[in-house]
Amino acid sequence: MTWPLPDSEHLIVNAKTMAAVERKIFDHGMPISSLMEKVGLNMANWFLKHSYLLTNGVLVLVGPGHNGGDGLVVARELYLSGVEVKIWCPLEIKKEITFNQLCYARWLGIQEITNPPDPSENNLWIEALFGLGQKRPLPVDLGSILLSREKFNSGKLVSLDVPAGVCSDSGNSFPGGAAYACTTLTVGLYKRGLIQDKALANVGHLKRIEIGIPKYLLDKSSNIKLLRLTSKDINTYSFPKPPLNSGKYQRGRSLIIAGSRNYKGAAILCLKGVLASGVGIIHAALPEKVYSVLVDSLPEIILSGLIDERENESQSICNFLNRINLSRFDSVLIGPGLGLRKAPDKIFSEQLAGFKGLLVLDADGLNMLAASSKGWKWLKTRIGPTWITPHQSEFQRLFPDLDQLSPVDSALKASSISGAAVLLKGAHTVIADPFGKAWQLGETASWTARAGLGDVLAGFATGLGALDLAAQNNCSALQLAAAALFHAEAGLKVRSGSNAGSIAEELAYLVTTAQSQNV
Repeated sequence: MTWPLPDSEHLIVNAKTMAAVERKIFDHGMPISSLMEKVGLNMANWFLKHSYLLTNGVLVLVGPGHNGGDGLVVARELYLSGVEVKIWCPLEIKKEITFNQLCYARWLGIQEITNPPDPSENNLWIEALFGLGQKRPLPVDLGSILLSREKFNSGKLVSLDVPAGVCSDSGNSFPGGAAYACTTLTVGLYKRGLIQDKALANVGHLKRIEIGIPKYLLDKSSNIKLLRLTSKDINTYSFPKPPLNSGKYQRGRSLIIAGSRNYKGAAILCLKGVLASGVGIIHAALPEKVYSVLVDSLPEIILSGLIDERENESQSICNFLNRINLSRFDSVLIGPGLGLRKAPDKIFSEQLAGFKGLLVLDADGLNMLAASSKGWKWLKTRIGPTWITPHQSEFQRLFPDLDQLSPVDSALKASSISGAAVLLKGAHTVIADPFGKAWQLGETASWTARAGLGDVLAGFATGLGALDLAAQNNCSALQLAAAALFHAEAGLKVRSGSNAGSIAEELAYLVTTAQSQNV
């Protein structure tokens, strides 16, 4: 199953790949000037559709290259539509077609300022300084002006293609200042750096400007393996389909090991996430105090064992794993709310390594593995599929040698060396599989960055994985990516508050809706 399709709306590329796609278009007859016109016209149309931004006029910051030419086309079209437009060229124009656009703008009578603009002015700044492939810091005066603009008039700047001063591959801002855009109109395909968490403050709302890349050209870009996930992809995801006549035992069986004296809520939220997936049977090993709460609130949960808080909790988990028959389950989750950082190595035993179903490690399940003698290398001994769901700190404990890589590269490398699918949490969560494919969330709700959301996600992913195995599928990382997307979508659409419990309820609604559409 290929999901979502690797088209212009989903592909995330680096500067080299984007430049190669454009070069192919030019090599086959598309004049650079024609593409500049197309890009500029589409951008100008976007501005005219968002006319509230233009009320106090605009200043277009024109760079020396083709990005500056795009900005001049926008300036021209807005001026001809009756908008008050000024242009500022702080650097010498180096591209002939950009200089020609400037000459025409001057002939039309568009006002050109020669001194640096006042950052506190209430007009809209349209920043078209450098665009794709920036590799060095901005000139000091430009960086200072852009920082002052954000300080004195935040939210009144739109960047064209890539915000000035931001690396389009990594998302890092270069020293000395960068643009802070309320919206970035990126050209052709989504640039990897613009999706990364560290770039969000500079990018603002990200909008793609269509340039008409032929499908066969995208198909030939075999090095593109990173796909952007959005709300619309919920509608194209094919939910796992166990046989229509299957009973509860054939609709997936999950085992959850979670909770502790101090983190009772983590276990409850995790179990709500599993329930939301629609999995058939849920067993749990829990502290007695957690289970006493669950009897009334979540009566569907079957207690398979108690984690004895009167003795060493990690030893109690070991004892439970030694006596339980794991072959009865399609998926096992270890970690949420255990409150443990260290544990006997025998938790990660031959029995757990030989479990043929899905193993999901989250939170303290990951911390315990990081503290064990084998660390992440134990993951390589697993027979069945393994999913790990760390946030950045947990990831660094487990894979300390990958600390300097970007989130996408970190997740891909960790998945490749360990054999586990990796879900690296963030504002734009990354999911990677051992074969070099990755997905990244493109639309998320910042207001749902609250305690308990990770517990819901871990439980939901565990249930979805069990459903996939029950449907005789291979439980690939694609299902983990789908779990992350459904979870994010529940945060975007939640109708009764943004806390973790409300989002678990919304998640259940999304699942039942998706399943009914697949019937």
